[in-house]
Amino acid sequence: MSIDFERREYRYGNLTRAALRDSPFEQFQLWLDEAVASPIVDPTAMTVATLDAAGRPWQRAVLLKGFDARGFVFYTNLGSHKAARIAASAEVSLHFPWFQLDRQVGVAGTASPVSRAEVNDYFATRPRDSQLAAWASRQSTELASRAELEAAFAKCEARFAGGDVPAPEFWGGFRVAPRVFEFWQGGEMRLHDRFRYLPGPTPGSWRIVRLAP
Repeated sequence: MSIDFERREYRYGNLTRAALRDSPFEQFQLWLDEAVASPIVDPTAMTVATLDAAGRPWQRAVLLKGFDARGFVFYTNLGSHKAARIAASAEVSLHFPWFQLDRQVGVAGTASPVSRAEVNDYFATRPRDSQLAAWASRQSTELASRAELEAAFAKCEARFAGGDVPAPEFWGGFRVAPRVFEFWQGGEMRLHDRFRYLPGPTPGSWRIVRLAP
């Protein structure tokens, strides 16, 4: 099947400079709230792109689990490929694909570990099966079969039967402090609206530029 002609028109709306908040954090919160209120499946899903020690990129989808003026938070096994790549290079980019709203948001910034207290607080809110899965899965390591993973899960069930499941020491989180934001709104005739927020001349200020689509 040819994909040459696989396309659609973007008719959801447009984005003007006057409509943008001066703060990219406020603008992102506005769009995030609208995405959560929409029919989008997994509106907090984002692609995280990282670099290894040789500068080779990789990406994967994770769920955004915290957002404020300090940045974007996600959690993972600290032995995972993504954690190893962040250790090699803290430069990270994020992408939110809100296609049902004809919107995308890109973010570039620096990742750093969240505090252990934040990890423990968040881990305590997870469903019990998710907590057990964090213990059972040594993320990114090779498995001989799915049965091996299921056996590890059963072993963790037995280990913590009747008690709370604490956050593993090998499980944690990262906060991406943004340096650049980009907001994209699909437009008719492929004349999309695209705005980038860049650091302004004074600390905490932002400069907004419109980019050709």
